[in-house]
Amino acid sequence: MVVPEQKARVTYDNILRMCDDPDVIDVMRFLREREVVHFQRFGEAMAIATGKMDKRNVYAVNPAFDKMK
Repeated sequence: MVVPEQKARVTYDNILRMCDDPDVIDVMRFLREREVVHFQRFGEAMAIATGKMDKRNVYAVNPAFDKMK
């Protein structure tokens, strides 16, 4: 699954490849690093939420919805 943070990081990487302005490069690097942290925190939050759902016998994914394909 590709999440928005991953797409944003790829966009920043592409801009960095084409850019030679030091000010723009600094900003793009900052934004790219921020997206990496967001992706990590989102993954941690999902793991915590899924763990709590499992303890209460609640499904993170609705099996009935998955059969509707």
